[in-house]
Amino acid sequence: MKVLRYLIRKLLRLVLLLFTISVLSFTLVSLSPIDPVQAYVGAEMMRIGPEQRQRIAERWGLNDPPVVRYMRWLSSLMRGDLGTSAIYNQPVSQVIRQRFLTSLGLMGTAWVLSGVLGFLLGVLSGARAGSWIDQVIRFYAYLLASTPAFWLALLLLIVFAVFLKWAPVCCATPPGLLPEQVTFAQRLHHLALPALTLSIIGIANITLHTRQKLITILNSDYILFARAQGENLFGLIWHHGLRNIALPAITLQFASISELFGGSVLAEQVFAYPGLGQATVQAGLRGDVPLLLGIVLFSTLFVFTGNTIADILYHLIDPRIRLGVES
Repeated sequence: MKVLRYLIRKLLRLVLLLFTISVLSFTLVSLSPIDPVQAYVGAEMMRIGPEQRQRIAERWGLNDPPVVRYMRWLSSLMRGDLGTSAIYNQPVSQVIRQRFLTSLGLMGTAWVLSGVLGFLLGVLSGARAGSWIDQVIRFYAYLLASTPAFWLALLLLIVFAVFLKWAPVCCATPPGLLPEQVTFAQRLHHLALPALTLSIIGIANITLHTRQKLITILNSDYILFARAQGENLFGLIWHHGLRNIALPAITLQFASISELFGGSVLAEQVFAYPGLGQATVQAGLRGDVPLLLGIVLFSTLFVFTGNTIADILYHLIDPRIRLGVES
């Protein structure tokens, strides 16, 4: 019952959050200087006349006031219809599903790598605080924490794809091949460099927070007592430190989903990776309001779910923490 009440409260918060996000997003898009008709037509804009322009505007309901368009979109959303994408001429739900499946492998790989490597480096740095290993790890973490994702993506692309030719320059699969013709090895080959870019940046926060938490624990009174009883460093970390440093690490890792999604937008643009991030940029640049709103709502739901899972895992790891208190 406790978990059920907690999930109900979370669900109510989610509904309010999605409504607020949709209103703000629609307002910002409506105030955008981008002409949706011109963005839709593109380079052929000079070849169409006023009548064709009027028909396109009527087709997508662009002549109606913003409030009317929003209420129409909200009414369709309540029926489970996210609308039709002007760019891809497909249902928004279908575009999001196809693009998200492509991005899921990229974000999932980077998320796991950044969490595992960041935690291990943080433990190693904290256990050897003050040593040359600690200094190297901290320099690496501080350097990457201040590195823009797009700059690192461009740098890795130039080094590994252009100069060394170890990785492909673009795309999620080899160009010219049908999906059923692409092998698993080829998908991994195209996935490696974008995933490496995202994971490298995500390591920094986990490493620094885990290091500081472990140093605090190792300097506590009960650790000094355990040392006096002959416990070695490995035993201290294994028996007394892991549970305490795992809690903030889990929270940070799930909270980093929003940063991971934002980083994937930039990485997918640099590597021309056809995922949800690239679709977000295209929807914004070309004024595709239904697709942009659909992606915004989906990403909000995605991040909110990650934070909720973090809260539940927090409680499972340490039952002394009550659900709903830490959130």
